[in-house]
Amino acid sequence: MTNPFDLSGKVAIVTGANTGIGQAIALALAAAGADIAAVGRTPAEETIAKARALGRRAEIVSADLSTIAPVQRVVDETLARLGRLDILVNNAGIIRRADSVDFTEADWDAVIDTNLKSVFFLCQAAGRHMIAQGSGKIINIASMLTFQGGIRVPSYTASKSGIGGLTKLLANEWASKGINVNAIAPGYIATNNTAALQADEARNRSILDRIPAARWGDASDLGGAAVFLASAAADYVQGHILAVDGGWLAR
Repeated sequence: MTNPFDLSGKVAIVTGANTGIGQAIALALAAAGADIAAVGRTPAEETIAKARALGRRAEIVSADLSTIAPVQRVVDETLARLGRLDILVNNAGIIRRADSVDFTEADWDAVIDTNLKSVFFLCQAAGRHMIAQGSGKIINIASMLTFQGGIRVPSYTASKSGIGGLTKLLANEWASKGINVNAIAPGYIATNNTAALQADEARNRSILDRIPAARWGDASDLGGAAVFLASAAADYVQGHILAVDGGWLAR
């Protein structure tokens, strides 16, 4: 029987692949057979080494996604160096924290530009190629704040709410063209972005008290969801936001 989760021969772009969620997803895709283009400001040397140790081809594609300037180059360089493009994982993102009454325009723009604007235009650039070849998988990284409001992160909440809507819009437009567009909404995952919450004893306790799994997630917990959405097993899944949250939304 053919393994519907097998990604052999596929090429995946993963943004923000140097650490945390991006690294875990890149390595999960590599373990399932995909070759990896690791995109980001910081060279993902460890990720590349680990992917190559799995027998995959893996290349660093340097790009600062705080603007859309490198977006088309990311796609072109991936095609030039790895020969094809089948999967796009939009993971790169930033966060800024402050009370809404004090939140600055600079912090608003920085987060929206990276987390939403660049995501759309990278989807567009990859989507043009995928539509031409008649197939492709796009996975956006959403958040619990795609569903909820949060506190002290207005631009992050707006960006991740936007990711939910964008994912559905692109699925509506591209499903008939052979492209699957879905999202993963991580729960509270122990990464650099959540270090401030983990260090705040009261917030950390309130978060843990709400999670039925009774622990922070590990970045590796997201790997299976990414492989599923990137694979033939998800060929009839469109515009879905898959929560990987230890039960957070269920409570």
